[in-house]
Amino acid sequence: MSNRIAPQSGAAFVVEKGQYLRVIDPTGEQVSDMVCFNRHDKKEWLSSGKTLDYCSTLLITKGHSLYSNRSNVMFEIIEDTNGRNDFLLAPCSPETFKIIYGTTDYHPSCFENLHTNLEKYGITPDEIPTAFNIFMNVQFAPDGTLSVDPPLSRAGDYVVLKAEMDLVVGLTACSAEQSNNYTFKPIDYEVLDTF
Repeated sequence: MSNRIAPQSGAAFVVEKGQYLRVIDPTGEQVSDMVCFNRHDKKEWLSSGKTLDYCSTLLITKGHSLYSNRSNVMFEIIEDTNGRNDFLLAPCSPETFKIIYGTTDYHPSCFENLHTNLEKYGITPDEIPTAFNIFMNVQFAPDGTLSVDPPLSRAGDYVVLKAEMDLVVGLTACSAEQSNNYTFKPIDYEVLDTF
């Protein structure tokens, strides 16, 4: 049975070694920011830099591993029906909306949704790393310029990850307009013993 993350919100939960996490885009064109931590030592967390280094690609998808800051495998990507994810850009934050969007009023953010949900596991805001942005479509121009294009994910697309250690996971339904083609939708997830 799926769990639903409402638009512009988040969740945090445990995934044990050997279990599978399936992240589902139920309606299409919705990004989900994911971070994770070693359940038994929160100073070990998901590392964008280590993962990109060891996988030798910017396009992390099926067949790749997600590594920790200590070079241990945290997740293996078993399936990815969309095939486009981002591991460069940080979770959107209040500063994101001020600097990029020019917003001065309150705006929900993935950073806030991650740290407020992960707080119950003893994880502080300063410990939130760069997220694995599932379904996010970041493009790269020849001169190195980045652009955030609408997600390519369709309704029902999903990513399945197998935990290689006991993990605390933070997951969002992203709050940034540009990342989600200017609409906000839910994200579903399941923790499975078999896949």
